[in-house]
Amino acid sequence: MILNLPPSVQLYVATEPVDMRKSFDGLSALVEHHLEQDPLSGHLFCFFNKRRDKVKLLWFDHGGYAVFYKRLERGCFRPPEARQGERAVTMRAGELALILEGIDLRGARRRREWRREEKRAA
Repeated sequence: MILNLPPSVQLYVATEPVDMRKSFDGLSALVEHHLEQDPLSGHLFCFFNKRRDKVKLLWFDHGGYAVFYKRLERGCFRPPEARQGERAVTMRAGELALILEGIDLRGARRRREWRREEKRAA
């Protein structure tokens, strides 16, 4: 699965398991009350179940919610681990795409990001 989202869209992954019977309204209520984010912000919110074999993504786009739901037939997803007390962690679209493909990122190392150097005044 390819996630082609604009850079302005942030991805939030809930750190606690979610009941997968929740749909648009239930997930948006979790975003608002548990994650303390605005579900209408246009950001993407990711929820895993307790067994981590199911995932739901909630996204509000141009006047309506979209929900993506995936169930693994074998194995489990390996979402990022959170620090004590964190309700959500942020990640990049590429990282989430790898997790959705079943790749465990815990042993992966990230290269240093390229940043444009500021020009120094002469």
